[in-house]
Amino acid sequence: LDGRPVMVIGHQKGHTTAELVARNFGMASPAGHRKALRLMRLAARLGLPVVTLVDTPGADPGVSAEQQGQAAAIAENILALSVLPTPVVAVVTGEGGSGGALALAVADRVLMLEHAVYSVISPEGCAAILWPDSSAAPQAARALRLTAADLCRLGVVDEVVPEPTPAAHGDPAAAADLLGRAVAGHLAGLLDVPTATLVRHRRNRFRRYGAARATGTTR
Repeated sequence: LDGRPVMVIGHQKGHTTAELVARNFGMASPAGHRKALRLMRLAARLGLPVVTLVDTPGADPGVSAEQQGQAAAIAENILALSVLPTPVVAVVTGEGGSGGALALAVADRVLMLEHAVYSVISPEGCAAILWPDSSAAPQAARALRLTAADLCRLGVVDEVVPEPTPAAHGDPAAAADLLGRAVAGHLAGLLDVPTATLVRHRRNRFRRYGAARATGTTR
């Protein structure tokens, strides 16, 4: 990235129906999370910054995944990222869903593409639990504040990366250029931060989420 070696780890959904099915719609298995963990640790040993690209509706919720320790695999990734002694920049490129997203998104800087979403649950799932009526998904989406603009205002993400018209899929090369410049800019500000300070700030960042503030609002 701008001539600097980095470790890139990400979800890959695919585009066609066949690709989506073959890649389980971007829902990582425990083996996938453990592969990501191995690469994070390798990056730390080599002194490489980590860039993660998040695009998943969530981790694989199937019986086989649970039997293989899905929850533990996600927890291990979150723990490793919270203390990883190298800069980490995460980007939600399309969909960031629940623990499957957090397994790659505990980072020093979190960016989102303009039309991406990031939430603990899908609007349909939230509507089915709270109302319960999946047709209330638009109302649930508004309540979840899952858009890039909302999350930037809340301080959950650091920057909304603009997409070319009409969206990133319409001009992937231009979208990649915009994203590359944004990631490089954030990495540049992290490379000289002492490791202990970097890790402390990263951990404090996530501990602030959901904490009550004096104004009565939450972050």
